[in-house]
Amino acid sequence: MPLHCRVPLFAFLLIVALASGCGLFGGEDEEPPAEVVIEDLEVGTGPAAAPGQTLTVHYVGRLENGTTFDSSRERDQPFTFVLGDPRLIQGWNDGIVGMREGGLRRITIPPALGYGARGSGSIPPNATLIFEIELLDVTD
Repeated sequence: MPLHCRVPLFAFLLIVALASGCGLFGGEDEEPPAEVVIEDLEVGTGPAAAPGQTLTVHYVGRLENGTTFDSSRERDQPFTFVLGDPRLIQGWNDGIVGMREGGLRRITIPPALGYGARGSGSIPPNATLIFEIELLDVTD
């Protein structure tokens, strides 16, 4: 192929490759993050939570559309658990480590670290979960 034909062909292929990488041709839907997103709303001044410790928290759990699916505050009953307990969703275990007693944290949990494709009760399959958690007590 003559050089004057190869340059436009190369430019065309470069543009197609760049556009494909940028998602201009539709591509697959954007994947949710694969890890918990942590936002400290208030940093506590007490001890930091570590696996194996017993924690007492108040929490509100919401879906991305703002629907509340669970709240210890509405029940006026704090939740006590051992951090790292495999019965908890992995996103809680990941998102609470290092949080200080007295703090308020928002954690956004992708489906893979929440209830995944099975969902649970009023939580639909593949739901991203948003929790606001207040750490009331940390004990060894």
